Amino acid sequence: MSEYGIKVLGVFSMALQETTSHLNDLLERLSKDLLKVQRGNKSAAQRVRTGTVKLEKIAKLFRKESVCAEKSGKFKKKSKKKKR
Repeated sequence: MSEYGIKVLGVFSMALQETTSHLNDLLERLSKDLLKVQRGNKSAAQRVRTGTVKLEKIAKLFRKESVCAEKSGKFKKKSKKKKR
């Protein structure tokens, strides 16, 4: 496990819902660390740098899973109402 609570090596087996929760968690922690960086915390800067690498990996995974879910029909598109 990493500092952000995400097992990077096993991310490809996550479900879409789990991936979104990990993505939200990571973004939350990154935003908190970014505030600390602005105050001059050097260790928080390191956590942000490593966190952005993890963010990239999880974002790629989210894109893959969301496309697969859309193709398999798990997402229902909302039909637009026609104006009369």
